[in-house]
Amino acid sequence: MNATHRRNRTTRTVAAAALTALLATGTACSSKAESKSSDEGAGGIKSGPGVTDTTISLGALTDLSGPYATLGKSIVQAQKMWADAVNAKGGICDRKVRIVVKDHGYDVQRAVTSYADISPDVLALSQVIGSPMVAALLDDVERDKMLTFPQAWAASLLGKDSVQVLGTTYDLDMITAVDYLTRTKGLAKGDKIGHVYFEGDYGENALEGSTYAAKKAGLTVVGQKIKATDTDLTAQVSALRKAGVKAVLISAGPAQTASLVGVAASVGLKVPVVSSAPGFAPQLLKTPAAPALVAMLSVVSAAPAVSSDLPGVKAMVASYQKKYPGQSVDSGVLSGYNAAEVMGADLKKACENGDLTRAGLVKAHRSQTKLDNGLGTPQNFSDVSSPASDETYVLHPDMKAVGGLVQAEDAHEAATVAEYLKTRS
Repeated sequence: MNATHRRNRTTRTVAAAALTALLATGTACSSKAESKSSDEGAGGIKSGPGVTDTTISLGALTDLSGPYATLGKSIVQAQKMWADAVNAKGGICDRKVRIVVKDHGYDVQRAVTSYADISPDVLALSQVIGSPMVAALLDDVERDKMLTFPQAWAASLLGKDSVQVLGTTYDLDMITAVDYLTRTKGLAKGDKIGHVYFEGDYGENALEGSTYAAKKAGLTVVGQKIKATDTDLTAQVSALRKAGVKAVLISAGPAQTASLVGVAASVGLKVPVVSSAPGFAPQLLKTPAAPALVAMLSVVSAAPAVSSDLPGVKAMVASYQKKYPGQSVDSGVLSGYNAAEVMGADLKKACENGDLTRAGLVKAHRSQTKLDNGLGTPQNFSDVSSPASDETYVLHPDMKAVGGLVQAEDAHEAATVAEYLKTRS
């Protein structure tokens, strides 16, 4: 895991004056809830906010109405499915688990308000979609000792005891992408590769990784920064074609990936394209861009494909299809279910320790050094400055596969990852 070489940096990306009052309100409410003395409840278990003698409440700050609404729906449904299954077996620590869902619509101010609303009444956050939202809440969740699992993988979210990036970060995935291109697509020293990326923590962290790996391989990165509202990438494709790139990386959303690949194919820029995991959704394979996506695209991901033969993944997919018949099983289903399973393991550990307070749950989480829930690579949560894994999967689109992706390469640590992590320490 190379834990000693991991980076230890945190950045706040939201400091707008308009949010100051809301942040202060959220802090006051949540801090007051946590400041109560912990009570000893049923079974002699210490408890605090979000825990009664009969229930454990977990919060979900998600996107059900914004650009990642499809992903948010999948994650919420997967986590509710997990909670239903746990409760059918008697719950955890003789308590039923409930998921309290708040839709922030991928809006930072709404996320801050939603946190203030639910923080007094939940033990932990089983999901928060979006790097900007997590960044806005970092100080509050740390102050409240609110164990939080972001559905975001920016390295800027590392370094807080209460916040856990599950799997790899975007920079490590892009290092794997460049390594994959040089090993399998014939890129050589002196070649140029494009990188289209969202402004903000997500895209810029991905660019850090691609720039580092490209330099080590003797390649040059031609960057194209875009906004989340940019859905027609004709201008970016034209610029990359003019630059003579031999491959393209993209760290954006599914709409941008479809536009990039579709336009590139139509103008004759038929080069390999590798996307960060949030840039693909199986619904893309029902669009006119589908043939080009199958021919040109690969995806780097901290998680395996939902079509994986891993027993845990197969069982999860079967359960989801039974509970939600006819609905797409995308990467959000696996990501959400994995986060819920990790939270469940932490809750059981905290129960064994006799401490279901927020601080007790964080302590239980950080004691897990090799948690393997059968949904991907083992995860190490002991180092606050690190993501849970350094190993990335490479996936390919497949119209016949569940979730629209199949594994091209199993999870592995790219050759330059360890050296890169030394520079981040």
